[in-house]
Amino acid sequence: MAKMAQSEVIVGLDIGTTKILCLVAEVRGSGDVEIIGVSSHPSKGLQRGIVLNIDSTVQSIRQAIEDAEKMAGTEITSVIVGIAGGHIRSLNGHGMITLRNREVTKRDLDRVIESATAGAQPADREVIHVMPQEFIVDGERKIKDPVGLYGVKLEAKIHMVTAQVTQAKNLVKCVHNSGVDVGSLVLEQVASSEAVLTPDERDVGVVLLDCGGGTTDIAVFCDGSIKYTSNITIGGDFLDNDISFGLGASKQVAKEIKERYGIASADLVDQDEEIKIDKIAGAGRKKITKNELANIIEPRLEEIFTMARREMMRSGYYDMLPAGCVITGGSMAIKGADYLAQKILNMPVRLGVPNQISGLEELVAKPECATGVGLLVWGSKNAVASKNQKIRIREAQVFKRVFNTMKTWFSDLF
Repeated sequence: MAKMAQSEVIVGLDIGTTKILCLVAEVRGSGDVEIIGVSSHPSKGLQRGIVLNIDSTVQSIRQAIEDAEKMAGTEITSVIVGIAGGHIRSLNGHGMITLRNREVTKRDLDRVIESATAGAQPADREVIHVMPQEFIVDGERKIKDPVGLYGVKLEAKIHMVTAQVTQAKNLVKCVHNSGVDVGSLVLEQVASSEAVLTPDERDVGVVLLDCGGGTTDIAVFCDGSIKYTSNITIGGDFLDNDISFGLGASKQVAKEIKERYGIASADLVDQDEEIKIDKIAGAGRKKITKNELANIIEPRLEEIFTMARREMMRSGYYDMLPAGCVITGGSMAIKGADYLAQKILNMPVRLGVPNQISGLEELVAKPECATGVGLLVWGSKNAVASKNQKIRIREAQVFKRVFNTMKTWFSDLF
């Protein structure tokens, strides 16, 4: 693994549909991540991970970065950016090279990974991640580090994530126009997994559901590597809309009600107490019960979990996940979300809260910060961003830069 300086500052930027989270951390030589700056700002200009308005998005990003700089007391010049949305596609690939009965080298790993990705990239898409699942030497499978082994034939199974080139460039342009560089693009569920999954869960088999404002991101892990990624274009915003429509309240009031009183299932309502809310039209306030609120939230969460279950079945790993499901993201913090998920998915479920951090952990130790914290953990492991990085990424160069970074990462990792 690439060596880091004795102390290095990295920045994670989670650009979501409802909020933009900017986290600044100092990473010690031991790899410990200490949060020194936190900023959350309402997101404007995006919908379900897609940039719809450049100026609004740039303004939101700039405000989040400026607030984080003030708290951390440092200038931000480069960020690790999370990317998600319905334009993301993933596929598994297989590559093979001949060795002529010699030792496997790091250069061979690059060659076989390139072989696995060759011809798999459509013209309108660009590679975001190329993640090796396993290496095979002369038929021997499930090898994580083949360097030094003798063999005649080296094979690699990889998981490749691509983005629609125009959408990814729009995202990079917004960050660039806010005055900072993009150190790396990281798929959001890959980032979240770094923050909330344990090595044991990855080894035995687990699925991650990260429910953000606009999308619910899915990642399946088995044998210590990622096997399948996908997303559902339904997230917490849909819950807010349902509550707003069902109760005749504003979107902001609906969001506050969800966060304060939300219950995922009417089965869990212990006491049917009344809640007073402001009406959109007319004077005064109206009363509803927790049971009524639960009956609005439950069908939408059931839909999300049912669609997620369908994606798990499509992955082919549904029956190979003894560690069950880890749910995270803001909407999964609703009371009883784990109960309803377990009921629909028919597997063990736990709520994922970011760990592996210190410093201002009380501000980020919650599900809605999983992606932001994960970007920092990912960056600390891969040493791809630092406050001293001065290379300014232009739209025409970003994907070449990202792919070269990923190749270097794999070469160093193995």
